Amino acid sequence: MWRYQFCRRSAWLSVAAALARSFPSRPGFPLPAAGVNSSSNIRHRARKDPGAVPVSWKRAALALFLVLALALPFVLDNYTTYTLALVGALAMAILGINLLTGLSGQFSIGHGAFFAIGAYSTAIAMNHGGLSAYSALPVAAMVSFVAGFLFGWPALRLGMMHLILMTWSLSLVVPQVLKHEVFQDWTGGVSGVYLDRPAPPPWLGLNDDQYWYFVTLAIMVPLFLLAGNLFNSRSGRALAAIRDNEIAAAPMGINVAMFKTTIFGVSAMYAGIGGALTGLLADFVAPDSYGLFFSILLLIGAVAAGFRSVWGALLGSLLVLYLPAVAGNIPAAAAIPPFGFATLLVIYFMPDGISGLAVRSYRRFANSRNHD
Repeated sequence: MWRYQFCRRSAWLSVAAALARSFPSRPGFPLPAAGVNSSSNIRHRARKDPGAVPVSWKRAALALFLVLALALPFVLDNYTTYTLALVGALAMAILGINLLTGLSGQFSIGHGAFFAIGAYSTAIAMNHGGLSAYSALPVAAMVSFVAGFLFGWPALRLGMMHLILMTWSLSLVVPQVLKHEVFQDWTGGVSGVYLDRPAPPPWLGLNDDQYWYFVTLAIMVPLFLLAGNLFNSRSGRALAAIRDNEIAAAPMGINVAMFKTTIFGVSAMYAGIGGALTGLLADFVAPDSYGLFFSILLLIGAVAAGFRSVWGALLGSLLVLYLPAVAGNIPAAAAIPPFGFATLLVIYFMPDGISGLAVRSYRRFANSRNHD
């Protein structure tokens, strides 16, 4: 018996050692050497890899994005400014799916439920708790995180197919619970709930749409930067190890259960913050707005963005919001289901999303230039 246990433990250690040796050679999963700072190690690897996007380019792109984002509300009409604020709110929910699937390998088609939890938490905190919109947003984030963490804990025992069914069921159950007469005094039932968002301070000189656009931007940018840091952090590499081989990750000292449930909570928190901002932007929340189809739309946005992308979530959000409007201008005789067709194109030609296509194109360009 002891020989069997010894051989079994030796096999596990061999697998873990082989897995650890293979990680540094994989793009996006560098393990720092002993005594070496992880961020400096990543920068060193980026300098050695000719296909890696230079850090200076990334910083320049971020600066250009911030300049454009700050200038757009002053050159666009109010409705376009409002829709761009919705793009930012939806992008947070799509980024939550990217964190869940791209980092830990878990799959969800029920993030519309966490989106609804964030929206209704804000409405209840404002209408029944007497909180302002600014105080209700952290409450919505906390409630969404707790809901995601508690939902992710029993899901640990489930395989991929059962997890998909469980999140699918969640997207069906939450709208029905919100409409139930027991909670009608809190949720408004089928009629929904109106939110009274505060007006902008007079000294800013901004109209209502411009002000809430900047509020959304001020929340979105730090959350996106935090997500990018998470992808490149030690915790992100631990989650990537779980995604690639959960059985081999455990003997390496990774707390698989805690990491998987925590990232489920963080993912739900991102969706809940997006839902809270969307409710404030629309001044209204209703249960039928967060059904199964909405969860599928968020998933389509994540697929289009690329599951392992951070800023690509903005592209997915633009697709979700603007594709129906573009398809509406097509003649009825030539009309096609826009999301289904777009999803087929992305999966067939860009299996890792638009951002993945951009990265591959840059790598080919950089490698060809080095060979020349």
